[in-house]
Amino acid sequence: MDELKGLPEATVIHDSSDLEPFLRDESHMVGLPPLAVVKPHGPAALRELVRLAKTEGFGLVPRGAGTGKAGGCLPTPRSVVVDFSQWPGDIRVSPQDLCLSAPASAPLREVKAAAQAQGLFYPPDPNSWESCALGGTLATNAGGPNACKYGMTRHWVLAVDVLLEDGEIHTFGISSVKANAGPALSQLFIGSEGLFGFIVGATLRLIPQPREHTTLLLPVKRWEDLLDLPGRLCGDGYLPSAFEFFDPAVLAELRAHGPETARRLPGEALAILEFDERGSTSEAYLEGLLDLLGPMAEGLEIASDERQRQNIWAVRRMTSVFLKERHPKKVSEDIVVPRSRLREFFEGLDRLGCPAVTYGHLGDGNLHVNLLAAGDTEPALLERQLMDLFRLAVNLGGTLSGEHGIGLAKREAFLALGDPAQIQALRALKQAMDPCGIFNPGKVI
Repeated sequence: MDELKGLPEATVIHDSSDLEPFLRDESHMVGLPPLAVVKPHGPAALRELVRLAKTEGFGLVPRGAGTGKAGGCLPTPRSVVVDFSQWPGDIRVSPQDLCLSAPASAPLREVKAAAQAQGLFYPPDPNSWESCALGGTLATNAGGPNACKYGMTRHWVLAVDVLLEDGEIHTFGISSVKANAGPALSQLFIGSEGLFGFIVGATLRLIPQPREHTTLLLPVKRWEDLLDLPGRLCGDGYLPSAFEFFDPAVLAELRAHGPETARRLPGEALAILEFDERGSTSEAYLEGLLDLLGPMAEGLEIASDERQRQNIWAVRRMTSVFLKERHPKKVSEDIVVPRSRLREFFEGLDRLGCPAVTYGHLGDGNLHVNLLAAGDTEPALLERQLMDLFRLAVNLGGTLSGEHGIGLAKREAFLALGDPAQIQALRALKQAMDPCGIFNPGKVI
């Protein structure tokens, strides 16, 4: 676009071959060629971009590291991708305020490391935490294994710096947990996928780093026994900091085709449990857990040091990558059902006859249901299978996305299954905050 030539404080990419990488993220979707990709280096670039988008009638699509799984950063018709990878700023930790400020471009691994260097902890840990950008985790309200105890990204955001439709950057919130001067508008932008404006920075809440970890590898002889365990643990006062699982089908894939360590995994199904409260490594604590587990504790492995702990977690971290490499056209969904209805969900999934393998965050009911044969499935049938899956989760009191967002991939299902009043409210907010419709058009609603 000639209009973008000379854009201040920015790198502009026009060449079609250089635009190719921006047509994909980690979803199964493919975007349309954008008019250009802009990498802003300062507020002047954003100010001019907003002005041009309004006057020339194109959309602005935000992008971080491209690790999203719902197509939220993919270009739609007549759009410019705004790549925040070069957005300036430093990570600053305030131990006195138990908070951290960082630009949207900051890699999440560096955010977590900066907190840890001060003896502090930022819990959100999506599986892509070593490669994703902070801005993307804010835009999608990312989760991860730690959400079982610590909640989602939104629970850790004190303030956000946001580009709005006037072309200026505004700050919502303060660097303190108590800010009650009206509704918390900062939360409006967390998980909004750039619909209302683009997050360019944030202030995040921290807590002291946990000093103890008890990490368990729990094989089970009967898959069904695992499904009641999250509720039993909570009922007995045990709240794991993580509770991950692998169903029999995932284990079969790992044993047959995974790395050597995965091929030796025991059990019909498998769980990883971790506890991090003070005293969780004590003999009394472990005895209480073993009493609760009863016969399920046969074959239990307890990590005796940090190396063994990391070895246990390495299997979980590589599962998504392994399945993607082995089944590159698979579709991975991230539905949620209440802990108390996990058994009903898997019974319903069996009735649907939908060929799937499932793993993920059993402790909070966030299940990664993978349709491995999606690439070889007729598109209309695949859409029916996905809609049946989403409807099953919603009918059980859950939702069609736990941590990936809606983006392009789930937009039609979201509109079909969502409460009409919710959709209407979101569209009213969109119209009020983005009357020209320039921010991430065609996504979510």
